[in-house]
Amino acid sequence: MEVKLDRWRWTDFPALLKYANDPQIAENLRDIFPYPYTEKNADIFLTNCIRDDGHGKIYRAILIGGEAVGSVEASRGEDIYCKNAEIGYWLARRYWGQGIATEAVRQMCEMVFAQWDVVRLFAECFARNTASHRVLEKNGFTWEATLKSSIYKHGQLLDARIYSRLRDSN
Repeated sequence: MEVKLDRWRWTDFPALLKYANDPQIAENLRDIFPYPYTEKNADIFLTNCIRDDGHGKIYRAILIGGEAVGSVEASRGEDIYCKNAEIGYWLARRYWGQGIATEAVRQMCEMVFAQWDVVRLFAECFARNTASHRVLEKNGFTWEATLKSSIYKHGQLLDARIYSRLRDSN
């Protein structure tokens, strides 16, 4: 199955709405990614992706057979963090466990290191999200730290993990 990354387009709206509206996806993401995922949420997301792409951010749809089935993004750090970039991603549940997220993250890492002079890529994920840990580790990321009780989600304090990859690794 070929995994392609491409810029988000307004024509991706129906697929975004279909795949993002899943409580199991929202469960391991920041609250800015809500459930239920409404047309208004999709509109705001696509507006931001189209407007901000190339301005310290790279937003890409994960395409399978030409359909947007997830998202991967990178945000460049500022000020003293200007040599860092944070990466984040989500994938439609029906595509979990097929290596698609791993390949999308691989492609995004290449893109970031080719376009920006950053030295360090990092990702913060829920400590309970072992699938995300594996995606990062397969892409040469190293587990740096566990941030105890740093996430507050649905009335619970949860741990987060920080992973990083340096330009010269992998």
